[in-house]
Amino acid sequence: MSSYKAIKDRLGREPKTWLITGVAGFIGSNLLEALLNLGQRVVGIDNFATGHQTNLDIVKGKTGSMWESFTFSHGDICDLEQCLKVCQGVDIVLHQAALGSVPRSIEDPISTNRSNIDGFLNMLVAARDSNVKRFVYAASSSTYGDHPGLPKVENQIGRPLSPYAITKYVNELYADVFGSTYGLQSIGLRYFNVFGPRQDPNGAYAAVIPKWVAQLLSEQPCHINGDGETSRDFCFVSNAVQANILAACTDNEAALNQVFNVAFGERTTLNELFYSIRDILAEQHPSIAGIAPTYREFRPGDVRHSLADISKAAHLLGYHPSHSALQGLRETIEWFSSKEGY
Repeated sequence: MSSYKAIKDRLGREPKTWLITGVAGFIGSNLLEALLNLGQRVVGIDNFATGHQTNLDIVKGKTGSMWESFTFSHGDICDLEQCLKVCQGVDIVLHQAALGSVPRSIEDPISTNRSNIDGFLNMLVAARDSNVKRFVYAASSSTYGDHPGLPKVENQIGRPLSPYAITKYVNELYADVFGSTYGLQSIGLRYFNVFGPRQDPNGAYAAVIPKWVAQLLSEQPCHINGDGETSRDFCFVSNAVQANILAACTDNEAALNQVFNVAFGERTTLNELFYSIRDILAEQHPSIAGIAPTYREFRPGDVRHSLADISKAAHLLGYHPSHSALQGLRETIEWFSSKEGY
């Protein structure tokens, strides 16, 4: 089911109307681009807290006449009336809006809670009251908390290590209750370190891959928290897009009101990641070849290792990631190195 044709077949002949929350964000704008190119109608909402108008402008330039099938609303999911408004006539919700970042949540738990829990509940209520057929939402691998087991399996979680992790676990609990109490079909996708084009390299809470790409291109110092042997299951954004569409369109009843890991299924240490990015960039920028990282203290709230078992998503959704971490890095670096990306 990972091919473009297979996904298009799953969508059927009649286009659906989709709502993407956080549509101007990194993952949201990639979903928008994919759905428009698949001939779907899309409604989007964003308050630009972490999203960017430039992401929408890029998608507009890449989708041609299909852009006319997109309707944008500048709004906040913390406003229930706005949520109800954008849900009218929608078949499927892809809920991506959230305040991400573990460090941000530690510094400002109230804002994180407001967006990630109050906003999430508003969207569930709006989807229920608007008779939305399917609610697919961005969950998080942070839910595994301090559980030591590897790989991470959906039914084995530990204690949350940050306010952000708490909010994403509460999302799962609310979605489950709305399924059992109101009959709202939902599927949660536990993202593992998603990266790719249009991910923001700037700001205090920027993700590591776009930050390092930007820093290396400008030959600025790159910092690694800890000894660099911390490992993550890095997931290219095309894999996340595939999982969202499969979850939205599955007719497998066993997949409904479940959560699924969305990742590639391999670990990469931060040291390996840094040198992979550096070496790829050095192919076009030889002066980068000798740059080494600097090391500093471990970051509070981080887990040491993360690796996903993706067999449940493969079995029940037909999910088969199209890009390894290295393949995704090459595409991401090419984008950031272009005039469009950097």
